[in-house]
Amino acid sequence: MKKFLLTFVTVLGLIVLAACGGTEDAASNGDSGEDGGKSKLEQLQEKGTVKIGFANEPPYAYEQDGELKGAAVDIAAAVFNELGIEEMDSQLADFSQLIPGLQAQQFDVVTAGMAINPDRCENALFGEPEMQYGEGLVVEAGNPLDLQSYKDIADNPKVKVVVMEGATEIEFLKSEGVSEDQITTAPDIPATFSAVQSGRADATTGTEMTVKMALESANTDALEFVETFEQPDIEGVPSYGAAAFNLEDQELVDAYNEKLAELKENGTVTELLEKNGYSAQMNVVPAEVTTEAVCNGEF
Repeated sequence: MKKFLLTFVTVLGLIVLAACGGTEDAASNGDSGEDGGKSKLEQLQEKGTVKIGFANEPPYAYEQDGELKGAAVDIAAAVFNELGIEEMDSQLADFSQLIPGLQAQQFDVVTAGMAINPDRCENALFGEPEMQYGEGLVVEAGNPLDLQSYKDIADNPKVKVVVMEGATEIEFLKSEGVSEDQITTAPDIPATFSAVQSGRADATTGTEMTVKMALESANTDALEFVETFEQPDIEGVPSYGAAAFNLEDQELVDAYNEKLAELKENGTVTELLEKNGYSAQMNVVPAEVTTEAVCNGEF
């Protein structure tokens, strides 16, 4: 009986040692799951593909003939190419679903000229600013209500304004005194135009380049871009657009920012902006503007 117990204890000890050794070996090999302990950047570089969510909002990001185009897209492609990631798995989403998509890890990055602001900074990590832009207003042809500013909308309670869901313009309007019952939303820019054309709204607003180019593409005489629009003197205008990442992907953001800085320095970012209809004078981000400062409400 004693001999049996001695044998049992010996065998049990060997099993425990083997288990401990196996755990130690796994730890020494950095085995922490399917990704083998690799960072997000290393995983993307190994696959050679990055998943990008974008809103169909020219000229920032849009789909044309099955191809992803736009200034934000071109900049992201250039940066990721520098990081050794040459393919983009592009997915179309409503603007309001871009950050939730990041949080759910449906995307590795979202890029659509999304404006950096303190609220969004709590839910996503932004790369450094890639472009700056102001606001624009589209109304019925002839501008029958003589709308020249957000304050004009606020001063006339009967005016209805439609805005793309999730856009910063909703808060801009409110800060200029426009009441919530004057504001409605639509999923995208064409839908906001449709609302104005049908009489369900009197005006729509969005970033200047977006609504101006979208109106040119719409090729309609029923709507008019307000060339004399007065930019609101509020925090967040001008806006600074950047790529956004999951809160857990700081290393990826740091690597992205490093390559972005190089492309700014050698003029590539300016070239890509101008290629998409922007101007160096109006849309290139001043050197003193940083994501940290914008997130802190300093710009």
